[in-house]
Amino acid sequence: MKKLALLFLIMISIHSEAQQTIDLYSSTIPNSKPSETKEIELKKDGQFFGYKSVSRPNIKVYLPEEELSTGAAVIICPGGGYGMESYKLEGIRIAEAFNSRGIAAFVLKYRLPNDSIMIDKSIGPLQDAQQAMKIVRQRAAEWHLDPEKIGIMGFSAGGHLASTAGTHFNKSYIPNSEGISLRPSFMILIYPVISMKDELTHNGSRENLLGKSASEEQILNFSNELHIDSETPPTWLTHTGDDTVVPVENSIRFYQELIKNKIPSEMHLYPKGNHGFVLSIPTDEWMQPLFSWMKKSGIVNP
Repeated sequence: MKKLALLFLIMISIHSEAQQTIDLYSSTIPNSKPSETKEIELKKDGQFFGYKSVSRPNIKVYLPEEELSTGAAVIICPGGGYGMESYKLEGIRIAEAFNSRGIAAFVLKYRLPNDSIMIDKSIGPLQDAQQAMKIVRQRAAEWHLDPEKIGIMGFSAGGHLASTAGTHFNKSYIPNSEGISLRPSFMILIYPVISMKDELTHNGSRENLLGKSASEEQILNFSNELHIDSETPPTWLTHTGDDTVVPVENSIRFYQELIKNKIPSEMHLYPKGNHGFVLSIPTDEWMQPLFSWMKKSGIVNP
């Protein structure tokens, strides 16, 4: 009985260590200002599903079992129109699916743009994505990761954040005196908001990120299809043709620019399912083509 109890405590300890939560900033949060805004935990039918009013960002660490580990890792950006974060379905559940395939996952709880907590709300989420990339690369050896195989994934507005991180990495929006590369090794974009242009964007995401009176300069800077070049990471995308929230043209336009710039990429389009279609499908079913792409691309070993 004592041996069983000891084994149980060891398993609990390993589980807790593999799912530790790490604050992104040890002291002052860059681009922040004093505020009494409090984070709100969202629940539906008594069950946790996400956050609003995030002002203290962190990452939650999900490490696979050692014997399964491939050395690859993904930083996951849940969606929510830059107004909330669908942390459970577009974060935790996805992290667990990656772990089952030997891939480490880091669920990013990023600051949601808000003038009351940020000096410049348009760059707050990007700062947090860059800081997450920096931390995971810095601690890659500790977590048995290959620093050249650390990618970023995003859903909906989280896809905009991920694609911003993947197209704006040459400019550091955070302190980075160590010169750590902020370039994701690859991108995974799920029904992403890509553009801030009128004809493509999700208006709620643009308004939350850039405000109601966004300048032309801001719109062009955060229209990520315009910032693809030869250094853009390999990318996997999926979307549905009947998406009434984020037009499929976001993914199509991004993919076209990737191909023009000879970036190895793969896109899966489905005729029906609307926005958030992967949330009603078992993860193994819709993620199977993604896992295959990761193998073909050399991100994980066959």
